[in-house]
Amino acid sequence: MPVTDEAIEKIKAMIVSGELGPGARLPREADLAERLGLSRSSLREAVRALSLIRVLDVRQGDGTYVTSLDADLLLDAMSFVIDFHRDDSVLEFFEVRRILEPAATAMAAVAMPEAEIEGLRAVLAELDPDPDLDALVANDLEFHRRVAAGSGNGVLCSLIDGLTGPTLRARIWRGLTQEGAVARTIEQHTAICDAIAARQPDVARSWATIHVAGVEQWLRRALGTPPPSAR
Repeated sequence: MPVTDEAIEKIKAMIVSGELGPGARLPREADLAERLGLSRSSLREAVRALSLIRVLDVRQGDGTYVTSLDADLLLDAMSFVIDFHRDDSVLEFFEVRRILEPAATAMAAVAMPEAEIEGLRAVLAELDPDPDLDALVANDLEFHRRVAAGSGNGVLCSLIDGLTGPTLRARIWRGLTQEGAVARTIEQHTAICDAIAARQPDVARSWATIHVAGVEQWLRRALGTPPPSAR
């Protein structure tokens, strides 16, 4: 079981057992991580995932609390996850992204003006080493938008922009639940930017393929869907 999933299960067990009831405040992060035998980063990711589905409520400067656990609250939030796991058509959007984005990235390595490359580096520099999910998603969207625009092809840029909405939920869920996803995203964005700046279209294409395919592969595992070659 992935470490983050293990952390989620341990927190859920505390709630199911009654140890943490509705409205209860979770122990301090360091104390809870030690008690459950988890790293603080794994615990943090588990808390993010459980807050997304309204099991936990993270209050900045106050602490993390179990919500009321009212059925309406949980069912409303769970519709996000249920829809996501039932709708494997999102894989088709990722397949198209895997075709288009590497091509756009290679074109950007040839055509993107130096000033826009500096702007792309500035976008990466804006992100904290340990960003919250909202900041990561916003930064990710802006990074991909700028790379697509850097291709110099307006039609291609519009097509890629149109793929943002259908794939956004999967990207959020991966960032919440996959161990190391945030660090991997930052590392791959940096490699893509470096390849564009070095005017290496083949390298830029390769890194973009790795980047998009990584999310697609994670999603296939989450949905239990085999790759196209295995169908």
